[in-house]
Amino acid sequence: MKEPFIDMRLWRQFAAVAEELHFGRAAQRLHMTQPPLTQAIAGLERTLGLQLFDRTKRSVQLTPAGAALLPQVLDLLDRAQALPAQARAAAAGEVGRLRLAFVSTVGFGMLPQWVRAFRAQWPGVRLELIEATGDVQLQALERGEIDAGLLLHTPGQAPPALRSLCVAQEPLVLALPEHHPLARTPTVRFSDLLREPLVIFPRPILPSLYDAIVALYHAAGQVPQVAQEAIQMQTIVNLVSADLGLAWVPASVQQFQRPGVVYRQFGGKSPLAPVCETSLVWGATVPPALARWIDFVAHEVRASALKG
Repeated sequence: MKEPFIDMRLWRQFAAVAEELHFGRAAQRLHMTQPPLTQAIAGLERTLGLQLFDRTKRSVQLTPAGAALLPQVLDLLDRAQALPAQARAAAAGEVGRLRLAFVSTVGFGMLPQWVRAFRAQWPGVRLELIEATGDVQLQALERGEIDAGLLLHTPGQAPPALRSLCVAQEPLVLALPEHHPLARTPTVRFSDLLREPLVIFPRPILPSLYDAIVALYHAAGQVPQVAQEAIQMQTIVNLVSADLGLAWVPASVQQFQRPGVVYRQFGGKSPLAPVCETSLVWGATVPPALARWIDFVAHEVRASALKG
């Protein structure tokens, strides 16, 4: 059986009588006369099917049922009073939930400090972080399972169906086994890499960057010798330490110091290393908390650019 709806006004009237334990004072507090208040409480009791007050000519006391109900009613009234402010805060993006996916490389750079600063500035926004490759992020955005993502691609190749904000650009560097002959020099020539086995990510998770690496080899008349594929950059670096091959990784991955692995840049007459771009991407729907995050990230990117 469905419980009857009880107007919030009746709960306020019950609370006033329960706190004053006097119908006259409660009526004054509510800016009404006593007879309508008495009738309202009697009607509330009929609706509930129980007695809330024991009344005599000299006193008004809460029944056990009324005493048990009072704290919950007071909490209900407090929450109801807070609703307008909460609604305004939600509309302004000051409270809410933000589901943010990110590729692992972002964890080596800006993401940790951004999360700390954003949570300190907007503690009412619950930030849910999901590590996922770019292809998984795009599917999750399409299904509405996340609000935004941070993903990698080559410059200018952010997914065209989404809105995006470039947050960083960085060259690729080489991850080498520590005892590899090429690890003995501070820079590496591309011609020395052409026949070396590679550990690389599968093309579906990062197609534009995969194609840029392959195009570099094709320009030299070679086909890259893929020895092993792995999804996460940390896994790729770990496989390099196992001497399965060399790997092209974003420069920020150098912060992942794995024993047995060194990082090297290109020098001499080598072609320019491919560049990867990190973008914040989102769809057509922008909840207020997401709008707050986009503004925050844009400000952080501008501040970083000014610092040089």
